[in-house]
Amino acid sequence: MSWKNGAFLALDKVSLNFGGLLAVSDFDFILRQGELVGLIGPNGAGKTTVFNIITGQYEPVRGRVFFKGQDITGWRPDRVTCAGIARTFQNMRLFGGLTVLDNVLVSRHSKLKSSVLAAAFNFPGYIKEEREAKIKAMGLLDRLGLADLAHMRAGNLPYGQQRRVEIARALAADPKVLLLDEPAAGMNPEETIRLMEFISGVRNEFGLTIFLIEHDMKLVMGICERIHVIDYGISIAEGTPKEIQDDPKVISAYLGEEACDYS
Repeated sequence: MSWKNGAFLALDKVSLNFGGLLAVSDFDFILRQGELVGLIGPNGAGKTTVFNIITGQYEPVRGRVFFKGQDITGWRPDRVTCAGIARTFQNMRLFGGLTVLDNVLVSRHSKLKSSVLAAAFNFPGYIKEEREAKIKAMGLLDRLGLADLAHMRAGNLPYGQQRRVEIARALAADPKVLLLDEPAAGMNPEETIRLMEFISGVRNEFGLTIFLIEHDMKLVMGICERIHVIDYGISIAEGTPKEIQDDPKVISAYLGEEACDYS
């Protein structure tokens, strides 16, 4: 398997150990531009580890990661972000004491070119960049329907809205690929439905390629075009939502014998 197979993002036989524990083993994966693909599996299967390898938190002991044809294996997380891959986290990492706007601006600051010295002394170039960053951040919040929350403290928002703000912050880095780690975690069914609509809308609005980890099967089956299944760090299945629902290996390892129609 290679990035040459039409992949926008590819993992080629990636493996990672933690001491004697095999977290991911010979994991192959391709993500084509414009796709919305899900990664599912039991707790501890290695899903978040895959995200951490892609984004540079971990470097694999074997295998390579390719993005737009370039080998990005072992790149620092900030370099991966600048290249065009942004993510959210299973446990939200918003700055609760800051406003929604300021949370988004934190991500926009990766795009600023002024030096620390220019920022410290408020040089005209830095002031101009800050002003432009605020304009772009407000424009982003407006496009996402979050402009009315801009000056509210992020920590005071309902959980579902905090998740949307976290996605907005990731989008502020101007990514081409968005990785979402359990975006529906902790949400009730009504919030999950709204999140499904939000993710689909974000993908279309920004022309994104999306790779998501999720345990909520209604969300996964409802918005993903293709699903990859991992168990004990090993890829066990890949296919359409219907194919995954009917796969005996997936039913045994994850969905359960009572698996139903999630569509």
